[in-house]
Amino acid sequence: PGVYFVEHVASLENFEIKDSDIFIATYPKSGTVWTQNILSLILHEGHRNGTEDMELMDRIPWLEYNIKNIDFTSLPVPRAFATHLPYYLLPRDLRNKKGRIIYVTRNPKDVLVSYYHFSKFIITLEEVPDFNIFMERFLAGKVLASSWFDHVAGWYGHVEDFNILFLTYEDMKKDLRSAVLKICNFLGKKLSEEEIESVVRQATFENMKKDPRANYENLPDDIAAKNKGRFLRKGTVGDWKNMMTVAQSERFDEVPARRAPLK
Repeated sequence: PGVYFVEHVASLENFEIKDSDIFIATYPKSGTVWTQNILSLILHEGHRNGTEDMELMDRIPWLEYNIKNIDFTSLPVPRAFATHLPYYLLPRDLRNKKGRIIYVTRNPKDVLVSYYHFSKFIITLEEVPDFNIFMERFLAGKVLASSWFDHVAGWYGHVEDFNILFLTYEDMKKDLRSAVLKICNFLGKKLSEEEIESVVRQATFENMKKDPRANYENLPDDIAAKNKGRFLRKGTVGDWKNMMTVAQSERFDEVPARRAPLK
């Protein structure tokens, strides 16, 4: 999307992973920013602890979008990163079960609708005004991060290669507290009942939307068209029903049924 650097992505193959490293992996528009916020709160026991003035991108930087040229080796432990990379482009150490990965997936129809609106907001993405054309590109994998089907199937199909926790956006919306507890248990992070409640209270989607540093609202104007949207939009489950026609929904359902399974 204009902020990728081929040399940087290529160098990630040999990026040295610490056992304490944590990665949030998703396909775009699957709850990444929300999960970044949840993880940041968990790591700080439900408090900001001096991170109030830090942008989310600084608290949990993107592995492949190092647009601020952060020295990853200097980050405090445990280091936390976010990534949209498919499993086969990850550092070798991650594929040898070093570090921990939280993988979040979401109903692809909701992903499609959210992605469509997001493409209007992010200037470095090609804006496709016609939703039906955008849907066909999405189904063909001709969007940033390529095919949703390949991304999700690739990660699930290679689960044995990683130290990984799978979560769904829908379950997080339904019971955020349980999701917080799962993440804590996965990371071996022990929080008091009061700290857990603090994380859950601050990490609701509604509260996140009110926090400009959690909502990437300070992105430069050459990246985001702030008059056309925001990172966190609706955050609802099933919003695709308000956008897609019956014919479009049926067309969407045809694609996974016709695809050959990944090996």
